[in-house]
Formats: sequence, structure tokens, C-alpha cells
Amino acid sequence: MATEAFTIRAETEIVDKLDNLAELLDKSRNYLVNQAIKTYLQTNAWQIDKINQGIAAADKGDVINDAEMMREIEELIENKAQGRM
Repeated sequence: MATEAFTIRAETEIVDKLDNLAELLDKSRNYLVNQAIKTYLQTNAWQIDKINQGIAAADKGDVINDAEMMREIEELIENKAQGRM
């Protein structure tokens, strides 16, 4: 896989912790940073997907009004309060 270099600035404390972890795991700083970036992107990909789904729904007019939204939220709160969730 092709790689590309780039530079970041991080607080000294973060770099120190990263270096300590790299030493403990016998891995390079570069390896750990790449793993962290991959994990971050995978973990947050759902948010981008949900935003795109919302935009597509809004473009089709598939939306609900504020009164209906409040009714759904209140129902969720009530269900949670009664232990049904």
C-alpha cells in the first residue's frame, strides 16, 4: 500500500505518552499513530453515513415536523423512565 508523509503538532504530554506506549508494545510511533487514525475513521464513519442519509431524506421531503419530533422524544423519555428501554 502506498504511504504519504505528513506532519502534525501535538502536545508534549501526548507525544510522551505515545512514545511510552510504543516502547511498551515494541511498536513504532508511526505504527501507533496509523492505528489510531484508522480506528478513529472507522469509529466515526457511521456519523457521516447518518448525515448523508438525513440529507437524502430531506431532499426527498421525507421529514417530520417539530411537534411530531417532540412527541417521539417525549415517548422515548417516558419509556426510559418506566424501564421499557
